[in-house]
Amino acid sequence: MPLFGDAGTIMITGGLVASACALLGVMLVLRGLSLMGDAVSHSVLPGIIAVFLVAQTRAPVWVIVGAATFAVVCVLSIEWLTSTGLVRSDAAIGLVFPALFALGVLGVHRFTADLHIDLDSTIYGEIAFLPFRVMEIAGVEVARGMVVAAVVLLLDIAFVAIFWKELKITTFDPGFAAVTGFAPRWVGRILLVLVSITAVVAFESVGAILVIALLIVPAAAARLLTRRLLTMVLIAVGIGWVAAIVGYQAAVAVDASIAGMMGVVALTAFAGALAVAGARRVRSHRQVTVAAATAIRQPGETAPRGDTHRR
Repeated sequence: MPLFGDAGTIMITGGLVASACALLGVMLVLRGLSLMGDAVSHSVLPGIIAVFLVAQTRAPVWVIVGAATFAVVCVLSIEWLTSTGLVRSDAAIGLVFPALFALGVLGVHRFTADLHIDLDSTIYGEIAFLPFRVMEIAGVEVARGMVVAAVVLLLDIAFVAIFWKELKITTFDPGFAAVTGFAPRWVGRILLVLVSITAVVAFESVGAILVIALLIVPAAAARLLTRRLLTMVLIAVGIGWVAAIVGYQAAVAVDASIAGMMGVVALTAFAGALAVAGARRVRSHRQVTVAAATAIRQPGETAPRGDTHRR
């Protein structure tokens, strides 16, 4: 049995992946690139097929290398199309990842028919299988997926910490960033490449669908609750951990898919954030209406009963 037990391994790994995704997902949401996670998940298939053709192996390291290579190709292709000014970012995403996914599908039918590739297992993974894939560190058995998730999280933390100022400026005011000497295009490229690496590495451990959900849903929920970037990141990370822990407990209680239940919990958190944001908007609208009515009241007009403002 791995360190932390089966349940602890699944919840901790889910939380680590959620944290890594939240750090980058906030930037994706603020930059209007929410579909990038979905694009990456579809574009890795030709990389996986290329690994089978060249190395004739399904070893996780080689699968990750092949998938990450084509994920980077996807990201850079989308960025290049957008930089031309002729194609919008959403259209670029819709053009690139179906093309790469179609190339992968052709590769499956043409070159790997006799290899018995389980693409569902290779691409999408299954978080419930984490405790069965272990490695030894200092004589202690630890889930391999947990170690990988921790390494990716540390990489993302280092990137965000080092480029925090650049990320803020290029996200909120890329024009000003260019004038002041920053390189918004290169910062964006590094961010998207890191997103692709994070997503691909996490696929085997927790599954592509959960990675996509954790990239976008907690970040979108956090954006509804605050406008401060640091607070937004912390809230997104917190929502990710809640989704991992509560989702696992709920899945065990009702005998449901663990990854699916984690996604449902994250969506529930988003629904709660949406309700809070809606209530804030209604309250703000009412305050503006009252202020406007008070401002246009004629001098000498009797204030309504209960109005505490006196002239």
